[in-house]
Order: sequence, then C-alpha cells, then structure tokens
Amino acid sequence: MASESTTFSGTQTRQAGDVAAATRALPSTGAQDEVVELCRELLMIDSTNRGNGDGFERAAAEYVAAKLADVGLEPTLLESRPGRTSVITRIEGTDPSRPPLLIHGHLDVVAADPAEWRHHPFGGEEADGCLWGRGAIDMKDMDAMTLAVVRDRARTGRKPPRDLVVAFVADEEAGGPLGAHWLVDNHTDLFADCTEAISEVGGFSYTVRDDLRLYLIQTAEKGMAWMKLTARGRAGHGSMLSTDNAVTKLVEAVTRIGQHRFPVVLTPTVHQFLDSLGDALGIEMDYDNLEATVAKLGGLARMIGATISDTANPTQLNAGHKVNVIPGEATAGVDGRFLPGREDEFVRQIDELIGPDIQREWVVLDRAVETPFDGPMVDAMAAALRAEDPGARAVPYMLSGGTDAKSFSQLGIRCFGFSPLKLPPDLDFSGMFHGVDERVPTEALKFGTRVLDRFLAAS
Repeated sequence: MASESTTFSGTQTRQAGDVAAATRALPSTGAQDEVVELCRELLMIDSTNRGNGDGFERAAAEYVAAKLADVGLEPTLLESRPGRTSVITRIEGTDPSRPPLLIHGHLDVVAADPAEWRHHPFGGEEADGCLWGRGAIDMKDMDAMTLAVVRDRARTGRKPPRDLVVAFVADEEAGGPLGAHWLVDNHTDLFADCTEAISEVGGFSYTVRDDLRLYLIQTAEKGMAWMKLTARGRAGHGSMLSTDNAVTKLVEAVTRIGQHRFPVVLTPTVHQFLDSLGDALGIEMDYDNLEATVAKLGGLARMIGATISDTANPTQLNAGHKVNVIPGEATAGVDGRFLPGREDEFVRQIDELIGPDIQREWVVLDRAVETPFDGPMVDAMAAALRAEDPGARAVPYMLSGGTDAKSFSQLGIRCFGFSPLKLPPDLDFSGMFHGVDERVPTEALKFGTRVLDRFLAAS
C-alpha cells in the first residue's frame, strides 16, 4: 500500500538499586505545567474513527508533529490513506548500545453524540477538577503526557538512558489496519530494534485504603474475534407460512451465543493479579467461585470479570427492508474475545454454537498478548509510582479489550500498558471507556507526567 511521508523541521540489565536511585531525583516541573493545556487542545480536535475506513486523524497528527518540531525533534508523518495519519519520531539516548523503548499512543477516538454529554465531547472543557471530552482517557491523556514529557526533556537537554521511538498512530479504534498494523507491515524498520513498549490502559490506581493503592500494569490482553454471522432462507410474503426463515435461524444462533458461558480459565497474569488483590484486601481468594469474588470489585468488576473466561457478545442485527416481506438473508455482528492460548478452542465452541446453517466470517481476528510481570522495565515502573505515591503497589492485570500492542508484539516487542494515573476512589474509570461524559482529573494528568518522567530516567 502506498504511503505519504512528510518530515517536520546491549545492556538491558539494571540493578534495583540503580532504578531507585534514578527515580529519587525530582522530575522537572515543565511537563506538568503544560500537560493540561496539551490534553485540552487534543480533545478539541475531532479525530473520530467510525470504522470501515471512515476516520480522519490528520489534524491531530499535524498538531502533534508541530509540538514535537517546536522543541527541535524531527517527526515524520505517514499515511496509509489520505487523512489516516500517524506520527513517528526518534529521540537519542545516552547509551547507544541499548535497544530503544517504544512509546505509542493512538490519535483516533470513537464517536460521541453531544446531546448525551454534560459537556461537549470536543469542547475540551474543564469542570469539577476534570478535563471532559471524547478521548480524555482513551487515550489523548497519555498522548498529552507523552508530549509534555518529551517536549520538556528536549527543551532542557535531558536525554533518556536509551533511544526512544515515539509513535502517535491512527486507526486503533478499528483494530489498526490503517494504523499500527499498517506501520508494522510497511515501515518495520522504524520499530525493528525496539525490545519493549508502553502504551494505554495500565498504570491507573485502584484504592484499597488511604495508605494503599494498587496500580494495574497491563501485561496481557485478550484476542479479538469480531465476526459477521449470515443466515439464509426462503424469501416470501410475510402473511404466508414460513418454515425456512433466515431471521429465525439467525436469532436462534445469536441467542445461543449470548446465553453461553465460557469456562473459567486463569492465565498467569490474572492469577497473579487475583493473588495480589487478595493479599491487599487481606482475604483468601475463592478460586472455586471466582465470578462471585470478582463481582465484589465495584467498578473494576466489568473489566476484570471479563478476563477470567472467553466472551462473545452479540452487538448487531440486520434483516429485511419491509415488515411484510420475509427476507432471504439476515446478518448479525458478534464481538468475541479469547484468552491467551485459547483461540482454537474459542473458535471451535463458537462454530458449535452457531451450527452448520450459519455462515461465519471474520471482521477482525487478532492475537491475544501476554508477557511476564518481571524485569527492569517492571522495576522502573514500580519505583516511579512509589516515588510519587508512597502507597503505590504495582500489580499485573489483563485488559479485556484490545490495543495496538497486538501489532507491535508481532515484532517481538514486550508490550506493557503504562499510562499512570492516580484516580479518585469514586471515579468509575473503566465505565468511561467509549462511554458518555468521559473525563480525566487534571491532577491525575500532572501525576502521570511526573511518573513518566521518573520512569524514563530509570528505564
């Protein structure tokens, strides 16, 4: 696929003591001083991605590129299609023998209806201590924090220990075929020497008590299996008897899927998270009744509950054009998600549920990702969090959704979700992803920039 490119004007081991020493130094205040305004301006750029190629990230990409160029960095704009724009820059570190760290974030957002929101989703308004807008936590908050930190480091001449590859990409909300997947397939050289990456949906806090907050680091995410189901039957007049009705066949299959409960399967990441949670809460996890245990987690229950089994949710139905005409065809959309190592078994169960008379085709079929919660990167994350929040305890978790980690992990890169936010205990963080009244606390943005700055010094 053709692309448009525009240029704007061996040692990984590190002892825990070195990491702690690197995070003791106070981070610069420059990043936190501008992160709120950067996030506000990003939120005011409508970069809605409606899927099926209907999106436009160019304006947001040009904004980011200008902010990078303003401090002497050299970003490159790459387009998979006109308007579907990603921005890449490389920042030189102090140790050229070490492989680079990839920091990636997406510029696109899902659609939002202003009539449903208390504050306009593209207004970038600040109210009640928060910035409101579509993308506030998914994921223009991390885009702004990354921008703020790399801009401040460039202005002050503070090089990171190793090279950074910083990527702001298109099309994540549609699975990345015009964004990260396209970049990995067509511009592999930009990322090929990276060994680790950080991005969205990790590093946020879950308050256990006043002196203890778990910060959930994403080390795994479920695979995506978006599918279209098609049933065919005999078209005819709605007043006549019908024994071969496409709608009936489809609804029966969709009902079987929607009512099915997949078996509980604990991956290493989820098992470690639940053990850590039980330890923090001072309770013994009941692994014989995990669904009931997870249900007690409040706002996190929806996200964590979906990581103990595969899931499949019917999301779309389409048939007919007139009430008195029996259609010859009916279709449905199903959002399937499978655990690491479960893809083949998941597909087998889905095909068994839909039966032989329903045609299944994949809209998106993408891998599950999992990496161990260990190594210098994890040590650096935990130390950076503790330096800003003495009550912080870093724990691994699995994301029930998907991110661009699916693309970059194909290059052998270890991918972590680390967009640090210290959140109010009563904020329904997980409920705001793709929801109404999405917002991010301004103090959480400032906290995140300080943590990221410390992390880069130690990583």
